[in-house]
Amino acid sequence: MKLIPVSLLAIAFSGHVCSALAHHSFAAEFERRKPITLQGVVSKVEWQNPHTRLYLNVPDQSGAVVKWELELASPNALMRAGWTRRSVQVGDSVTVRGFLAKDGSRLANAATVTTSNGRTVLSVLSSADAPAPPAK
Repeated sequence: MKLIPVSLLAIAFSGHVCSALAHHSFAAEFERRKPITLQGVVSKVEWQNPHTRLYLNVPDQSGAVVKWELELASPNALMRAGWTRRSVQVGDSVTVRGFLAKDGSRLANAATVTTSNGRTVLSVLSSADAPAPPAK
């Protein structure tokens, strides 16, 4: 009889551990001193916690299409900043300024997203997300 409550407690706790492990600080994954600007076409948008993801097809120097993954704020933070699910859609041409992942993958944290008509639909959401000062 005591095994059932203990099992339920263990299951409930494991869910919290997984979600806590899924979230990370900016500094743990991205490098403020490695800014990047990408121009491409949106191939996918994922509204999910803890971060919304934007996927871009970006032509490289040879013209080949390279797929990039961009991390944005949480859906809730984006909505508070004025975003809707229609702010950026598949097929939109955008310019993204952000910061590269430390692991060298094609992952970046987006600081600004600007549409092809020059409308900025995302800019840094807090001063904590602002770029680091230039290296001396």
